Amino acid sequence: MSEGNVNKTVDELTIEQWLQIRKEEGRKIDPKIAEVICDRVYVADPYDVDPDLPEECKCSGRAYFARSPDSDIWVWFGDLPDETARRLRERADSGEFNDESLDWLDE
Repeated sequence: MSEGNVNKTVDELTIEQWLQIRKEEGRKIDPKIAEVICDRVYVADPYDVDPDLPEECKCSGRAYFARSPDSDIWVWFGDLPDETARRLRERADSGEFNDESLDWLDE
C-alpha cells in the first residue's frame, strides 16, 4: 500500500510489540474523524509482518484500515474496538467516504 505505508517493516520491535502498538492506537481512533482505506493483503497477515507465514496461508483479500488524521499508523479493522468499526461502517453507509474501494459494505 502506498498511502500511509500500512505494511511498514518491523525493525527493532518484535512482531508482537508492533501489533500491540496498532491495537493500542486503534483504541485512540475517533470514528467521527478517522480516515479509512482499503488494500489487498494476505488475509492471515493483514499487516504483512510475519516472515514465516506458510504458503498455504498466503491467500489474499481486501482488508480495511483506519487511522486518526494526525497519525501515520493505519490499524486493520480487526484490531479496532467493535464499536469503532461499527461507527466507521455507518459513516461509509451514509456515503461519507468517496472511495470506490470501500464498496465492501454492499457485500
